[in-house]
Amino acid sequence: MDGTKAWAALVPPGAAHAFVDGDERLALTLLSRARDAQVPGSRGWAQLERLCGLVLIHILREVEGTFALERADACLDRLGGERPGLGWLEAAAGEAQA
Repeated sequence: MDGTKAWAALVPPGAAHAFVDGDERLALTLLSRARDAQVPGSRGWAQLERLCGLVLIHILREVEGTFALERADACLDRLGGERPGLGWLEAAAGEAQA
């Protein structure tokens, strides 16, 4: 899934809004639930896993976050697709408001 519209479809609006509003733990919970609903090893799973990792690092859980990034990036290297950054959450929050 690539492109802003796809990001908005992949990222739960509640997770995006929670992150933008500063509630990183809620964002992580919602992203984790969305990731768990994806097929493990799929592009969507990897992109959500990467976002989870970035949020973990953002809340100073660097070790867990780094492992999540390694898992996600290995899948994305194999499957192709964009590597999301925290900007995806901000973009998804903006898309949900539009």
